[in-house]
Amino acid sequence: MENYQKISREDFMKFFRDTEKLNELSVDDRIEIFRTILVGSSDLTKDLLNEILGDYCVDNIEVIDRNNGEK
Repeated sequence: MENYQKISREDFMKFFRDTEKLNELSVDDRIEIFRTILVGSSDLTKDLLNEILGDYCVDNIEVIDRNNGEK
């Protein structure tokens, strides 16, 4: 059995903030974490998505607000 249950929040965040350790993850590992880390739909906001797009210098995608299918 793996020891993942013994990893504390502090240990996880220390790993996450360590560029050298983070670089040990594959692209697929990173995508899996990115797609599953948020708790729910309320975490996904226009502001957050725009910040992520800015962080990654993505300028060919636009996030718009829609309420009940209307812009």
